[in-house]
Amino acid sequence: MELLLSSGNPKKLRELAALLAPQGVQLLTPADVGGLPEVDEDQPTFAGNAAKKARAAALHSGRWALADDSGLEVDALDGAPGVRSARFAGAHGDDAANNALLLERLAGRADGERGARFVCALALARPDGTLAAQLEGTARGRILHAPRGDGDFGYDPLFLFTEPGHDATGRGFAELSPQEKAAVSHRGRALRELARRLQDLFSGAA
Repeated sequence: MELLLSSGNPKKLRELAALLAPQGVQLLTPADVGGLPEVDEDQPTFAGNAAKKARAAALHSGRWALADDSGLEVDALDGAPGVRSARFAGAHGDDAANNALLLERLAGRADGERGARFVCALALARPDGTLAAQLEGTARGRILHAPRGDGDFGYDPLFLFTEPGHDATGRGFAELSPQEKAAVSHRGRALRELARRLQDLFSGAA
């Protein structure tokens, strides 16, 4: 089965490919289909942005398309950076600047005031642009006072996973191996739910 991923982010592609490969799914990138038009991520929710991107990719390519919108919600910042996670400090995808601004906004706050969660919304669109599925995964933790670990991207170096009962509990996302992170991450959780439904969704379209 082929599935077009609406993002060209190589790190996101590797993470998604590893999680979907056991389902026999081959991910295509925008480059594989000659590129995709830019989509203005102007929706107020992660789910809204994911749906908008999935529909646009499916209609442009005539293929099944998967899009995600994900980010960080910090309790003390009333849910910010939220849907603006990638642009928190201005320029899109400037991880260092985003992390620096987050630490600045939380300066002086104790551990108990640094609660946060990662959110991943997935949207799967049929070739005609209609939505076949919308899913969401979350991971709960808190924001560290300084970066830890050297893995992955985004806000991972500042995110300490705190949900009880997991091998990864008490460790930073950037300290986890890709396999360890996938077991508890917001994206991993959303994708496992998608994987459970994917065969039925594709079969229903046959």
